[in-house]
Amino acid sequence: MKPPETRTALVRRARRINRILAAVYPDAHTELNFSSPLELLVATILSAQTTDKRVNMVTPVLFARYKSAADYAAADREDMEKIIQSTGFYRAKTANLIALGQALCDRYGGVVPRRLKDLVTLPGVGRKTANVVLGNAFGVPGITVDTHFARLAKRFGWTTQTDPVKIEFEVGSLFPRSEWTMLSHRLIWHGRRICHARRPACGVCPVARWCPSFGIGPVDEKEARKLVKEGPFS
Repeated sequence: MKPPETRTALVRRARRINRILAAVYPDAHTELNFSSPLELLVATILSAQTTDKRVNMVTPVLFARYKSAADYAAADREDMEKIIQSTGFYRAKTANLIALGQALCDRYGGVVPRRLKDLVTLPGVGRKTANVVLGNAFGVPGITVDTHFARLAKRFGWTTQTDPVKIEFEVGSLFPRSEWTMLSHRLIWHGRRICHARRPACGVCPVARWCPSFGIGPVDEKEARKLVKEGPFS
């Protein structure tokens, strides 16, 4: 019986996987299109239960119509719903975006705050969304636990948790804080391209040697190659 992995061995293995993924995905980044912290915040809220590609299809019109927090606060509900309808849950998202604009104007002078504790008080904003904004708009390290990140963190044996916040803290403890944002991008890219939920392409995975879940997908290289999805996904 194989002895349990020590904490030191886990950290070394986790960081090796991160280094390899960094070489495989040197240009990893958020696949949501944005040009300001407010745009990224709005796009991330819209991305719930849909794809980045779908969000990127509606945001050009949305961002042209609503340029400031005050614009969102004063938005006509029906007009906004029509623009974002294809992203799903559009009524709830519209309500959140209008309330978001009002909260930003009332509490932060219309400016997106730079602290997680402030961001998570805003309508429609949880830790995942806050960390996306912090890491990609403000350069503040943060771990984004979406479905891809959670799946890969478990497959890699970095965590046994199911709660996103617990996963965030457990995985974060394995890496230098400076790596958190890029680690998130790399796992999300790898999850979208190779380590799929149903049939991961194990046979062509660059970190297969260090993955305790190797073999849950096809290990034959030719078969696995057919499962690879090429990006970008935006």
